[in-house]
Amino acid sequence: MQKFSSIDYKHMKRALELAKLGEGKTSPNPMVGAVVVKNGEIVGEGYHQECGGPHAEVFALEEAGKKAVGADIYVTLEPCSHYGKTPPCAQKLIDTGIKKAVVAMVDPNPEVSGRGIEMLREAGIKVELGLLKNEAQKLNEIFLKYIQSDYPFVFLKKAQTLDGYIASKTGDSKWITNSAARLEGHKLRHRIDAIMVGIGTVLADDPSLTARLDTREGIDPLRIILDPDLEIPINARIINQKSTAKTLIITAQNDEPDILAKKERLLKLKQVDIISFAAENKYFDLREILKTLKKRKISSLLVEGGAKLSHTFLKENLVDKFYYFIAPKIYGGSDGIASFCGKGPKLMSDTVELKILEQKLLEDNILLIAERK
Repeated sequence: MQKFSSIDYKHMKRALELAKLGEGKTSPNPMVGAVVVKNGEIVGEGYHQECGGPHAEVFALEEAGKKAVGADIYVTLEPCSHYGKTPPCAQKLIDTGIKKAVVAMVDPNPEVSGRGIEMLREAGIKVELGLLKNEAQKLNEIFLKYIQSDYPFVFLKKAQTLDGYIASKTGDSKWITNSAARLEGHKLRHRIDAIMVGIGTVLADDPSLTARLDTREGIDPLRIILDPDLEIPINARIINQKSTAKTLIITAQNDEPDILAKKERLLKLKQVDIISFAAENKYFDLREILKTLKKRKISSLLVEGGAKLSHTFLKENLVDKFYYFIAPKIYGGSDGIASFCGKGPKLMSDTVELKILEQKLLEDNILLIAERK
């Protein structure tokens, strides 16, 4: 088993800190950080800043310059070995004269997966693997799901009262949670590629579904609306706002497409994309939709839709991580809109059990982040 020193841990932790700076900007690529060390001194740092741009190792080596010759490099993910949008980083390490590479984890991408490490070792570079592997995997959980499955990584977000309601009987939901909780929700939107709601949410709340941060400009996700009958109003806020992202409407396949042709033309003039899927009783096959999003290079999806959409994602076991925002409020009735709408299990032993990963106190609100056990 590989042994690492406290100095090794220090440099890899720094590489992970750098990698996180690319959050929300690298999709569908992973977040990667790199640190070049010569004689115990950091001489170069870098991180992957955007998809299609130079990789972390390139920035770190360029900053190090001639000092990179004979140096060590700490990198959070295996250096790539193939030509994509950029040349292979493994070859750049070889050409630069790096002596040792400490790598947190192997790249699960089939185009790389061990080949970069093999290239380095064949060139005489010492490779040490596995330092802070769990932390590196957690950082890139979205990328790992995306590259190893047919679906994007799915987050489900709920903002509810203590007794489990997301809206009153009239549909009013503003505001259950406080401003600190809402800001945390916007930070989540900033991190992900796409956000999904049903048409019911659009008609009830007229949302923007943008990422609004307090200290910097947020990156808006692609907005996806499940709208079987194309009911969205032409004046809906979601399609009449300045945004860095587009809106995608998913409709049901229609035997008489001419009926909605005029509305589709008006929506497309507003730069709205429209795609159709088969639907049964206005319910889509979510797995087919997720596969299509993956093909469109959507690596992460936030489900913020209402109770019915949430219920379907839950029952089909399509949620990777749950974000529950809970306010110290009690609706106190049975006529409101609960977090989930649909048939539940007959026995409590058949409920969905969660593992709490993180708890945050947001002033007087609580955020629970969880996954299925």
